[in-house]
Amino acid sequence: MKPIRSLEEMKELARQLPSSRVSVVKADEVETLIAIGEAAADNMVEAVLVGPGDEIRRCADEAEVDISSMEIVEAPSEKEAAMVGAQLVRDGRADILMKGLVASSTFLKGVLDKEHGIRGEGLLSHVAVFDVPGYDKLLTITDAAMNIAPDFDQKLEILKNALQVVHALRIPLPKTTYVCAKEKAYEKMPCTMEAARMQEMADRGELGELIYHGPLAMDLAVSPIAKKIKKVESEVAGDADLLLLPDIEAANILYKALIFIAGGDLGAVIMGATHPVILTSRADSAESKLCSLVLAGVVSATGKE
Repeated sequence: MKPIRSLEEMKELARQLPSSRVSVVKADEVETLIAIGEAAADNMVEAVLVGPGDEIRRCADEAEVDISSMEIVEAPSEKEAAMVGAQLVRDGRADILMKGLVASSTFLKGVLDKEHGIRGEGLLSHVAVFDVPGYDKLLTITDAAMNIAPDFDQKLEILKNALQVVHALRIPLPKTTYVCAKEKAYEKMPCTMEAARMQEMADRGELGELIYHGPLAMDLAVSPIAKKIKKVESEVAGDADLLLLPDIEAANILYKALIFIAGGDLGAVIMGATHPVILTSRADSAESKLCSLVLAGVVSATGKE
């Protein structure tokens, strides 16, 4: 199958794949139910709704979403819903865990709980896939939400997690860079030294299935014009698929700039657990939640192929 180049193409892929089942923690939220309803009606996911049943039904009525075919699992409190939702995934009754109307800290405690949770052996990290006006394909960035100041080994795990997502989007050799403020290794900028170290690893085939060039400044990563002006010879420059950022501050600033200034749409997923996790934000639109659902479903279904 050809590489997925837009969120609409991602939705079409999801319709062709077997539907994954999502466990929604505290599903009594209108925007979340709108996204769940649209994804389910379009055969992109199935859902089990965890939380106070009466409130879930009330919100579904407000959202005008038919949940009659969806299982509701009663869990009155946030803490109980987080544990029950994670346990459903752990027990194989769902493939994806999604945050609804619950505090992120409570939700993540459910993910990481030793008895009920779905913590994997690796590092949890956030992967966001953007459809940005003016860029002719999807652009994936990591890590904008989980790891504050990852060290080099943690960045390798973050990169590994992101590659799983990009590969699920049918991009076999994603063009990848470590974005820094300079495109050459410079001792006073530690991230450029890390990026150069990754280049050595990539040259030895140690980073997995990707095409890597790093470091690159942001303009060189995505702009063919900057590549031409600066005379940089690189298969990645001007055409990147995947951007690894140095820390959460840089990644979060880019993430929000792509949404609120560039007008980008996105889906996002937490990787590194035993199953994909959707950690939504209060500012996320129903469309963003829908795209995150679809992305997680594609990742989940691809992992079963």
